[in-house]
Amino acid sequence: MTALAATSFALTSAKIVLKYYAYGKAQRSFALGRNPHLIFGYMKQQSLQGTSQDGEPMVAEDAPPPLLVMGEEKRHVEKQPLGYVFKDDSWTTSHNNGLVTIDRVWRMDNVLPTSTLKPQKDLCLSFALFKLLRCRFARYKVRTAASKGTFSFFWSLLLKDGEHDRVFLVISDELSFLHDYYYSSLPISYSKYWLPVAGILISLLSIAYCCSLMITITLLVVLQYDKSESQMHCNVHCIRGGLMSHDMSKYYGNWYLIVVPVFFLSVLVMMSEVRDLATYIYSNWTKVAVSCHLVNHASSQHSLLKKKWIGLLLRRRCKLMKHWDEKIGQCTMLEIRPRTTLPVLLRRLLHLPDHKRKVKVPAAVKVCIMEVVRSTRNGDLSNGTASLRCRGQVGERLLWACHNKSASYTLLTWHIATSILEVRYPHRLDQQQGSSSPIPNTDYKIVATHLSRSLYEDVKKDVERVLAGCTAGDSLTPEANCQQLIEVLSADAKHEVLKEGARLGKQLLALVVEGEDDTAWKLLAEFWSEMIVYVAPSDNLKGHSEAIARGGELITLLWVLLFHAGIVSRPGEDDGVAPTSAGVV
Repeated sequence: MTALAATSFALTSAKIVLKYYAYGKAQRSFALGRNPHLIFGYMKQQSLQGTSQDGEPMVAEDAPPPLLVMGEEKRHVEKQPLGYVFKDDSWTTSHNNGLVTIDRVWRMDNVLPTSTLKPQKDLCLSFALFKLLRCRFARYKVRTAASKGTFSFFWSLLLKDGEHDRVFLVISDELSFLHDYYYSSLPISYSKYWLPVAGILISLLSIAYCCSLMITITLLVVLQYDKSESQMHCNVHCIRGGLMSHDMSKYYGNWYLIVVPVFFLSVLVMMSEVRDLATYIYSNWTKVAVSCHLVNHASSQHSLLKKKWIGLLLRRRCKLMKHWDEKIGQCTMLEIRPRTTLPVLLRRLLHLPDHKRKVKVPAAVKVCIMEVVRSTRNGDLSNGTASLRCRGQVGERLLWACHNKSASYTLLTWHIATSILEVRYPHRLDQQQGSSSPIPNTDYKIVATHLSRSLYEDVKKDVERVLAGCTAGDSLTPEANCQQLIEVLSADAKHEVLKEGARLGKQLLALVVEGEDDTAWKLLAEFWSEMIVYVAPSDNLKGHSEAIARGGELITLLWVLLFHAGIVSRPGEDDGVAPTSAGVV
């Protein structure tokens, strides 16, 4: 037992020392701790080198820029007022010294199998973009430093038809890197190339130790070892007048009170080590490191078996890693028949905030959002008015609902109207249609309702008071429910936004009555897609960091996407000081 205890202490100490050493190295590393300072200086350096004398880009728009992926910690740098930059001699020989950039990654066509190549290129792009995003969190104005080629390359991805899933995956992987950096100890293990190997070795030794301990405990129990019946065995005898009585044996406790907790503790430790081992092997950090190794050794001959194993590793995605689950919260203020399940009743009793139902983001929502993003290349964000004006007289009659006091007011007005239309024409939330563009008319309802319910704020109390007198009978038809809803909101609501929402809903219903069913839902789908892109730019770094800690949310993903597209504020606002999109995460 002494040997087992000593081994346990040695392994625990080794793990602590390794983490402490890795943290110290990462803190001083230009690849991790001081990376934003280097990246910002590097981007300024590249911006100057990447333009001609007349200010025009020297490369094609879709040419990959030299964004840093890995290897910067090996270069010689010098400090300047706005950050660190590579020394001239270091930069000119960078391609021979292990510095991996996106343009080099894009040329690794002969290194990996075709099935692995494109996802791995995108993963390296996510890693390079993650480094730019860290500069944003460090309050650097990256937009002023980035070259035109960087924005042009990203826009070349956005403008490709049918690439909405690819773009969303690139951004979600970028957010996973940011989540790991700020909320896990995994990234510090990559401050030195041998640290992941040492971490894997310690995990393997810990697993072996736990297995041996469990086997030992099992043998003790099965073989009924002499101490298996009690924890303590005492011999008691009495001495009086030089005479000694016979020994009396006393047993205290039960040996199982020791071995059973130790056994289950060993199981938990082993599960934790297996998780760490899987995280090391299958994490995106390892995949990027392997890809950069291949880029730096592209001229070397790799065996077919090695390529096969590397390809297998790069295709695997670890479910233990925290990624955006492609889900959005769904809740509505207009529930004539609210749910009465036990969790809902408990939340109301304890005055807890409403629980948002999480649903998968339909492909139609992604397509609609990407169409709006593509139309905003010049930074011309619109709060829904652009899509309405495209509808001619039908849209012109609804413009009044966009000229409100604030974005939140507009959101609530249109949310009420969308909910009214949904009451009249109900559908299942899990209904999903086609995924290609152009979007079928049946999908516009899905886009409108999903995005409407993902943008939520609290005028909930007034809504609940007004709807308290509504008839909750299931016998009412959708038409009767809808008419009742409009009447009570128009007559009894105290909050002006509820009355205006009812007015807008009545106008949308009129379109349906006039035979414009598809027009109404398409108009709503385009409005909500335009609106969610409009509210995405903000300087609310705290709110977005909290969302990233939870795995990421749609509004945060769009915020990052627009940042890389060069859009960091709304029209009429200064760079980086857009107001917080409260309640829109």
